[in-house]
Amino acid sequence: MGVVERLKLGVTLLGFLTLAYTYIAAGFIICALMLCSCVIWPFNKTIYRIINVHLGYCFWSFYTFLGDWWSNSTCLLYVSEEDHKLMGKENVLCMQNHRYEIDWLMTGMVADHFNMLGNHKVYSKNSHKYVPLVGWTWYFTESLFLKRNWQEDKTILKTGLKNLTCYPKDYPVTLYMYPEGTRFTEEKHKASLEVSRSKGYPDMKHHLLPRPKGLMAFVRDMRGKFDSVLDSEILFAEHPKPSVWTIAQRIPVTAHIYMKRYKIEDIPVDTDQECAEWLRDLYLKKDKMFDEFINNGKLQGVPYKIPQSYKNITNAFFWIFVTCLPLFKLIAGIIISGTFLSRIILALAFITVIILFRLIMSVTEIDSGSKYGKKTSTNGKTE
Repeated sequence: MGVVERLKLGVTLLGFLTLAYTYIAAGFIICALMLCSCVIWPFNKTIYRIINVHLGYCFWSFYTFLGDWWSNSTCLLYVSEEDHKLMGKENVLCMQNHRYEIDWLMTGMVADHFNMLGNHKVYSKNSHKYVPLVGWTWYFTESLFLKRNWQEDKTILKTGLKNLTCYPKDYPVTLYMYPEGTRFTEEKHKASLEVSRSKGYPDMKHHLLPRPKGLMAFVRDMRGKFDSVLDSEILFAEHPKPSVWTIAQRIPVTAHIYMKRYKIEDIPVDTDQECAEWLRDLYLKKDKMFDEFINNGKLQGVPYKIPQSYKNITNAFFWIFVTCLPLFKLIAGIIISGTFLSRIILALAFITVIILFRLIMSVTEIDSGSKYGKKTSTNGKTE
């Protein structure tokens, strides 16, 4: 490695450490402000929600900043003109495939562009609410945490979905759902195929068998309250698959994202079977599209390139200024006149920041994903 390459690596490492510290320091400040805002909840839930939409954006836009500016990555959006005009202007359920470690980051860049990022919610497993910063922010902004026990989850969904209808009209809600229930892996795909074949369904190469219960509960409860369901399919041509650490190393990636809007009243839910068939048919179309992309490297239609967001870079530099100015002053003082003990404490603090950031990011990694969908029980159900 030459001198120039080493300098570039050093600058990248220093920059990333600065961003990691800023993200964690700002995240704790934002979560503390969210906690303080809870005193407003008993008196005026609308004001509480508006405050936390904006605080949520301050936190989540750190991620879109990494995609937009740090790694200079690109999102190519394939969507009809009619659907494009409505994005960010209505309450919507966004159903996504879940194959990559950074699918959430790239769709977040799309959400940022259409002003959907601050008021986005997710269906997530219950343990995620305890993940520092990420889980806390989801909790304060009323995401839905499921226990993967339908009897309990029915009540959670009914209460949680009702809360999402209480936002002001000029703060539309975007709720993200992964109908496959878990991230795609070869092991889970094998188990999914066993279940699918036992029921006589067609095979899918690139998706797991979708679970219809969440969609059925949503459509039945939210007709007349939410406007549409947005089908989203994200694909990458890069090999190997991009990860969080690809972005951290400033390696640009290109995401191809297909989106199609369905009116909520057009989704059949009169019977469970109707809805399940509709969802399976949709996923068969998605699987065919994925296969065509692998073979041709592109999707049908003219892509719309999502421009870089100036809001997220402004937010990032604001927090860098707020959190790093006192830090740099402290570091300079310790280096110049600090004791040996204070320097050891400083080094340990940096190590703690790196470990905490690594812990938070590990939630997105495929290898540390849930075991949900891996086992097939004796009654033919995937656990």
